[in-house]
Amino acid sequence: MAAEAGSITEWFAANPYGVQVSADEIAETLEFLDDWEERYTYIIDLGRALPGFPEALKTEDRLIRGCQSQVWLEHAQDTSTGRLLLAVDSDALIVRGLAAIALAAFNNKTAAEIKAFDIDAFFTRIDLMRHLSPTRGNGLRAMVTRIRQLAAD
Repeated sequence: MAAEAGSITEWFAANPYGVQVSADEIAETLEFLDDWEERYTYIIDLGRALPGFPEALKTEDRLIRGCQSQVWLEHAQDTSTGRLLLAVDSDALIVRGLAAIALAAFNNKTAAEIKAFDIDAFFTRIDLMRHLSPTRGNGLRAMVTRIRQLAAD
C-alpha cells in the first residue's frame, strides 16, 4: 500500500538520494575512487546515510521479491508535481547502499523521467554489475523493476 501524499513522513523527507544527491554525483565519486575496495566502502557509506524504516513499515506488502536480503520499498506520489517519492530499507548494509544508488537515479522523478533514465548505461558507467555477486545484481535489478512498475502505474 502506498503512503498517501498528505502523510509523507520524516523518512521520505530525510532521504537525500534523488533530492540533494544525484546519480551523476555518485557516479563521479565512484569514478574518482581507484579500487573496488574503496568503492564498496563508499557504497556502504551511502547505505548508512539512508534513513531506516520504522519496524511497523517492514511488512510483507513492502518487500521486494527477488532480493537475497530483505528489502522494503515505500512510495507516494506528490500530487502537485507528479513526482514519485521513494524510500527503501534493507537488512544488509551493502544492499542499502545499492538502494541509495537506485534512489539517486529514480527518487523524486516523474514517470517520464524514470522511464527515460538509462539505468543500464548508468550501471555500465560506474562499472557496477560485474563487481556484484549474481544474487546482489538480481536483487538490484528487482528493485529497479519494482520502481519502474510503480512509475508506470
